[in-house]
Amino acid sequence: MNLHGYLPSLLEGSLLTLAVALSSMALAMLLGLIGALAKLSRWRPAQWLATVYTTLIRGVPDLLLMLLIFFGGQVLVNTLALSLGHEDYIDINPFVAGVLTIGFIFGAYLTEAFRGAFLAVPPGQREAGLAYGMSPRQVAWRITFPQMFRHALPGLSNNWLVLIKSTAIVSVIGLHDLMTRGMQAAGSTREPFVFYSAVALIYLAFTTLSELLFSHLNKRLSIGVRRQSL
Repeated sequence: MNLHGYLPSLLEGSLLTLAVALSSMALAMLLGLIGALAKLSRWRPAQWLATVYTTLIRGVPDLLLMLLIFFGGQVLVNTLALSLGHEDYIDINPFVAGVLTIGFIFGAYLTEAFRGAFLAVPPGQREAGLAYGMSPRQVAWRITFPQMFRHALPGLSNNWLVLIKSTAIVSVIGLHDLMTRGMQAAGSTREPFVFYSAVALIYLAFTTLSELLFSHLNKRLSIGVRRQSL
């Protein structure tokens, strides 16, 4: 496959795509954990806010949210800045906008994944920890969260694989990610099949390595766990 010297550009775009994906996943995990705890809390306003968040975000296309946050957010920020006496135009960084949007979107999906994982931890485990003399914080960090993470791993893996492919939408806001570099190379050389195939192979490499990593992690977390046969 002749890439006409565009391989370094594609590799730079790949690193940027990976940076967006990892940053977005970190934000999504944080929002997902907060959302899951809110849904499981006894405080009704927290439950309501978490439900509105997951319902709204999962019902709106990712591309629309990206455009809304980047362009609409830019107008909102500059309007607020102008009302406060700041006359210089403020540009929202495309990387920041992309990470915030993708992390916000997948935080909604991880909210449900984490909520199910928390519910999968037997209540007796927490009760035993408290009876043993542990504080609620110790029970959470030593018993609940480790087991919750193991139950959440399949959902976490699936969402990560979708997220890393969804980073392609940042190309619409001017970020020079892998997809943008591939489009530029395809336009310059008029060989779209070659460069889009190269981009597809790079994404495939990312997802394949991710599956291997999650498979290894699942085996590590499953050590000592008895599996019941049906």
